[in-house]
Amino acid sequence: MADLTGLRVLVVEDEGAVALLIESMLEELGCHVTASVATLAKAQSAARSDAFDFALLDINLNGELVFPVAEILKGRQLPFIFSTGYGRVGVPESFKECEVLNKPYTIEELSTKLQSMFSKSDGAAFD
Repeated sequence: MADLTGLRVLVVEDEGAVALLIESMLEELGCHVTASVATLAKAQSAARSDAFDFALLDINLNGELVFPVAEILKGRQLPFIFSTGYGRVGVPESFKECEVLNKPYTIEELSTKLQSMFSKSDGAAFD
């Protein structure tokens, strides 16, 4: 089981209350939220230049899809989880290997997905 303590995370979520809840869960799991952004433009900027270990990405950001951010993260070989109310149905084939967390979720479900993501990536998110 991967130790999540001290891992830095980028949170991309457009709903303020949901973002706060996610941040709280991540902190309870021992992670450090380095940035929490709500728009596609800010998410793209953070994905390109910020230092973090993984990201949690809401798929729909006020009508804009987060997939350009996922492409940036893929290019940087940084692991991420999609967080969505639509389930895997809204995830393109090019991201079929990625974890999807269905909203709403519990801290236990978040922890399980993070463990699964890190056991799959094992240091190399995308070969």
